[in-house]
Amino acid sequence: MSCVRAVVLTVEDEPLINGVLSEILLDAGYMVISTENADEAIEVLQSRNDIRVLVTDVNMPGSMDGLKLAAVVRSKWPPIKIVVTSAAHAASQMPRDYQFVAKPYGQSMVAAVARAAQ
Repeated sequence: MSCVRAVVLTVEDEPLINGVLSEILLDAGYMVISTENADEAIEVLQSRNDIRVLVTDVNMPGSMDGLKLAAVVRSKWPPIKIVVTSAAHAASQMPRDYQFVAKPYGQSMVAAVARAAQ
């Protein structure tokens, strides 16, 4: 990765998991913006143009789940790469252009974000 750190937007409604996810990505050298739901994530996306990767959980409360959020991001901000996480869904249930990481995650998340950020 270059000396400029890629900006990763995370969307996870469980505070403990969101904290762990942010720590994993920060330790790997990414700049992280954490949100708790799709509406917060869209606000961030509308106000910034430096986000390279979206990491979103599938199941979350609010106006849309993670897959709907990913579809909105794909249509409005196509250059942003998408990494989807879930404990209940499988990679085979995801669109082909999304990276998928099953929960619980660790270094597999870093690898997926690294592939997406390239």
